[in-house]
Formats: sequence, structure tokens, C-alpha cells
Amino acid sequence: MESWIIAIFFIGYFCITTEHQIRVDKTISALAMAVICWTILKVSNIDVMHIMNGELFPVSSTPEGNATAIDVALQHNLAETAEILFFLIGAMTIVEVIDMHRGFEIIKRIIRTKSKVKLLWIIGLIAFFLSAIIDNLTTTIILITIIRKLIPDQKERIWYASLIVIAANAGGAWSPIGDVTTTMLWVKNKVSAAKLVEYVLIPSTICLIVPLLIASFLPVFRGQLNAGNDQEGITYKSSTPVLVIGIIAIIFVPIFKSITHLPPYMGMLFALATMWFVGEKLKPKELNEEDEDKFGIHRALSRIEFSSILFFLGILLAVASLQTIGTLFNFAQTLNTAIPSKNVVVLLLGFASAVIDNVPLVAASMGMFQEGLDNGIWHFIAYSAGTGGSLLIIGSAAGVVAMGMEKISFFWYAKNILWMALLGFVLGYLTLVAFEAMHMFG
Repeated sequence: MESWIIAIFFIGYFCITTEHQIRVDKTISALAMAVICWTILKVSNIDVMHIMNGELFPVSSTPEGNATAIDVALQHNLAETAEILFFLIGAMTIVEVIDMHRGFEIIKRIIRTKSKVKLLWIIGLIAFFLSAIIDNLTTTIILITIIRKLIPDQKERIWYASLIVIAANAGGAWSPIGDVTTTMLWVKNKVSAAKLVEYVLIPSTICLIVPLLIASFLPVFRGQLNAGNDQEGITYKSSTPVLVIGIIAIIFVPIFKSITHLPPYMGMLFALATMWFVGEKLKPKELNEEDEDKFGIHRALSRIEFSSILFFLGILLAVASLQTIGTLFNFAQTLNTAIPSKNVVVLLLGFASAVIDNVPLVAASMGMFQEGLDNGIWHFIAYSAGTGGSLLIIGSAAGVVAMGMEKISFFWYAKNILWMALLGFVLGYLTLVAFEAMHMFG
């Protein structure tokens, strides 16, 4: 019956990747896939496997013991998944509170240039560092909203939007709170925040700088902007304080973990409580009662994309079912036999993330490899899964949202952006290989 679980997983994943063609939301496919996989596992009483000395062994030798082991495995994986989901809910709510107070309008005022090339670098660098603090998806939405006011021509704007995707993905790869995949690795103690930044920051920077340098010489980025640069949005007295406090609260999360040794989601929930308090106390006083309701935390919670949260729940539990029966470990052994270099295996995972969602890829890799905290393999995975999604417009959540907001064609992106993203990705990966080699032999 193991083959049925594998088949259901691939069918469900096919439905996820073709959601626009079959017109079925990917969250439906992910949730159904997870439930069906675990139902087959439970009804068929398939052996729960654990790894010992590099080999797989059944947890129990009796059907009754194995049935109990399945329940324990489901509860364990649900608890681990819930840690990630609560972390994301807290982070997304904080971002929404900042947005309600028009805090991101402050960032718009930083951009005061009419040079196309200068705007490209400003937007790229803001995306790179902002995505490391919040996340690449939210960063992409914010910055595309900003450039819409700066660049009226949609044909020009899609170039900026595409490079925002590259910058946001690169920025999210070196931060434990910048991307769902790095958060997963951090929450499950595969990487520490300090070592992730130490090893992946410079490769991610190269992954960004190379496309920006190339783009600077393209005709579309020559000359001056036509109009729109003097427009400013409405701000409140609370805009700057809420923005600053929100960013500090999110940055404090890894510090909280290192001090208390509690899971990261506890730090994020504390940050959320802080922002909840600040947001309530700093409501603009000049508003009437109806407008004040728009600044409540309940409004922020209602703006969170809970469909994305449920998608992560479904996909992570589905991958956990494959890990429970030992499929991922066997796949890893097969890959390691066929391709002795783990660096090459992870590089292939990076290319795969351009087509396949990086969340299940990273979830699968955590079942494939058993190395300890801050082993080099996890740095490679964080970099490859985070930046490899930039190779195609459908390869990352940031790319998909940019595709929807600016109507970017899949084939236009592949023709004009792919080669720049690929060159940056490969050079950044080679830099990471060099860093790990220096650490190993240093």
C-alpha cells in the first residue's frame, strides 16, 4: 500500500502545480492529499519506520503497536507543522498591522530618483533586505504596489517586478524569517540563525548583484522616469512608530530564541502581542468611530491569507506521511548512490524548485538527509530552494504573485529574465561551495 500513498502524493502534487489549468485551488488539493495519505497509512496499518545507524527499522513488531505508532507519528508531525503555522500567522499579522497604519508609505518616501538604473538598484536592495526581515511574498506585494505609482508604463514595470522577485527570493534565503523554507529549517533545528546568515548572505548577495549588474546595461533601464515620482501616499502620526516597532519586534524573534531556548513561534507570538498592544494604543485620533474599526487587530487577522496557511498544513502533513513510511529516506539513499556528491543533489533540488513549490521540496529534503544542526547540506538547501525559484516566474510564491499583479507572461519571463537569474544562481552556489570548503579545511 506504500505505492498508493506515493501515487496519491504525486496526483495531488500534479493538481497543485496545474491549479490554474484544472481550476481547483491548490489548498483543496493539498488538504485532500494529506488526509488521503494518512487515511491509507492508518487503515492499511503500514509499518512506521525509524532510522537507526543509517538504516530503516519498523517502530513496532506487532500490528497493535504499529497502529499506536501511526497515531503518535501523526500527532508528532502535526505539532511540528503547527509550530511553523503559528510562526507564519504571527508574522503575517504583524505585517498587516504595519500596513493598516500606512507604515510602508514611509518606505516610498525613501525612493526619490528619476533615474531608471538608480531606481532599479534602490528597489532591488530594499527588496533584498526587507524580505529578510518580513518575507519575500509580502515584500514583493509591497514593492510592486510602490513601483505602480512610480512607473506608469506596464511594459517597463514588468522588468522591475521581475527583478523584485529575484531580489526578494535572494533576500529571503539567508534569513531564518525571510522565507517559509528557511523558517522550516530554523524551526526544526536544522540551521541556526547566526550560521545561516554567515554562510548564505554573501552567496545570496551575488545571486542578486549579478542580475542587477546585467540589467543595468539593458536598454529598458536607460534614461529617466516619465512621471509619478512625486506622488506620496497618506500617512499618520502612528506610521513611523508602528513601522519601526514592528520591524524591531520581528528582528527580536531570533534573539528571543537564543536567550530563552524556546521555539521560534513563541518569540513570534510575543512579538505579535507587542504589536497588538502598540497598534491599539497608537490608533490615529483624528478618525471617526467607523474608521477606527479599520485599525483593530481583528481587521488585520481577517486580511491574512489563511488559504496559504492551510496549504502549508496540507503539504507538510502529506510529506510527513512519506517520511513516516521511510519513502523519503529510501529516495535519498537512491540519489546518493546514483550521485555520490550531495552538493550536486542539492543543486538539482534548486533547479527543481523553479518548477516545484519549494515548501514540499524542503520538507522532503528534511526527510532525505539526517545531518545535524548547521551541517553544510542545510545551507545548500536553504540557498538552492530559496533562490532557485527565481529561475521561472512560477517557481516561487513571490513570482506567482508578481505574475498575477503585473500580468507577466511565463514565456516572456523565461526569454528575458531566466538567463540573468540562472547566472546569478549558479555563481552564488559556487560561492557557497567555496565557503563550505574553506570551513571544512580551514
